[in-house]
Amino acid sequence: MLTAQEIKNLKDSAKEVRRNIVKMVHSAKSGHPGGSLSGADILTVLYEKCLNIPSDWNKNPDFDKRDRFIISKGHASPLLYAVLAQHGIISKDELKTFRRINSRLQGHPAHGYIQGVETSTGSLGQGLSVGCGIAMGLKLDKNPAKVVVYLGDGELQEGSCWEAFMQASHRNLDNLIAIIDRNKLQIDGCTENVMALGDVAEKIKAFGWEVAEIDGHNIEEIYTAVEQAKTSNKPFAIVANTIKGKGVSFMENQAGWHGKAPNDEQLEQALKELE
Repeated sequence: MLTAQEIKNLKDSAKEVRRNIVKMVHSAKSGHPGGSLSGADILTVLYEKCLNIPSDWNKNPDFDKRDRFIISKGHASPLLYAVLAQHGIISKDELKTFRRINSRLQGHPAHGYIQGVETSTGSLGQGLSVGCGIAMGLKLDKNPAKVVVYLGDGELQEGSCWEAFMQASHRNLDNLIAIIDRNKLQIDGCTENVMALGDVAEKIKAFGWEVAEIDGHNIEEIYTAVEQAKTSNKPFAIVANTIKGKGVSFMENQAGWHGKAPNDEQLEQALKELE
């Protein structure tokens, strides 16, 4: 269990991640704030409490045994970059270069440009398949590392995701954890209107996974679910119910903020709310 002080520290850290997300997207005048803000609590807990991801990256002597994190919803790159900066893998100064020409911080994460990016992502529906491949390779090497794949709920409308769920169960990839950001919004509106997903947890259970459904903004629930997932003897999915745009009142539950930058006045209001 986490102490009250640990929970406070994680909440403060997640708030800093959110501040950096809105500043990055505002500065670039483009990007995806809504689905980045919804995952700030989840990734903060992962990087600060649950996963073995060294802040000195490949300088660490146990680098090969690091846990692998894949952000399948690559358009939420501001979230990943902000967390990498919070974790010390990249500098916070570099966040100012987001989406600029010749910047390492591209609109979608690109492997080989920046430390902390395990694989290039952005074409939705592919991250879980990549995670299956990495998890299989780790097992062959008898490497104890875990693979965590963070998906958007909208991308579950891609059939390749369900092939990967089936493959992971068939191969008994108990070193694979999928976290679904269930904010119920995508670029075209509500997921249930675009292509209804229904009871996501029950669907994944039917594919042979162990599943936990949580409040994706509750620090204790996130931590408990991930720690449970790490000890499971099956591939494990966490369905995290979240609010798109979480923390910024005018962005919350608004599909229009899927991929839009705040103006100067909106940035000021957002940062005030995130103090």
